[in-house]
Amino acid sequence: MEWRQADALALPFALASFDLVVCQFGVMFFPDCPRAMAEARRVLRPGGALLLSVWDRIEENEFADVVTQELARLHPSDPPRFLARTPHGHHDLRRLVADLASAGFQAPEARTLAERSRAPGPRVPAVAHCQGTPLRTEIEARGDLLAATEACAEAIARRFGKGPVNGKIQAHVIAARA
Repeated sequence: MEWRQADALALPFALASFDLVVCQFGVMFFPDCPRAMAEARRVLRPGGALLLSVWDRIEENEFADVVTQELARLHPSDPPRFLARTPHGHHDLRRLVADLASAGFQAPEARTLAERSRAPGPRVPAVAHCQGTPLRTEIEARGDLLAATEACAEAIARRFGKGPVNGKIQAHVIAARA
């Protein structure tokens, strides 16, 4: 295997170069999802497969949902919505399957998987979401990042406790054949 950085809308590979294309939680960053899927299809050999994953809606992902709700409480007139808009904003399976079909993929199959996200305490998921994602810039544009992070940690603690925390996460995994 060789790691290469490339533009998903203009892959630098020849037609029918691969047996498998994998996209793990990347769809949310494509400026033109149907075009990226068409590019994935272009570089797949006949019978090759695309495997992709996307987060389900934010309400199915408890830590992200608590953080989003707390930030909306802190900034009611202009809430930071990165988590709902981007990682969790591409959860519509009908649209994803339609985009795959329009790109030439055959019978896309989707499965929704629920798991548990665990952390030693509520501050860990608060820091991860508030400071470890592009949500950070939205929070900083509205005020104090550290205060917002602590408020989110307190909100997580109210819902899940002050010790180790355990919240539901849910994603869709889609497989499609070229």
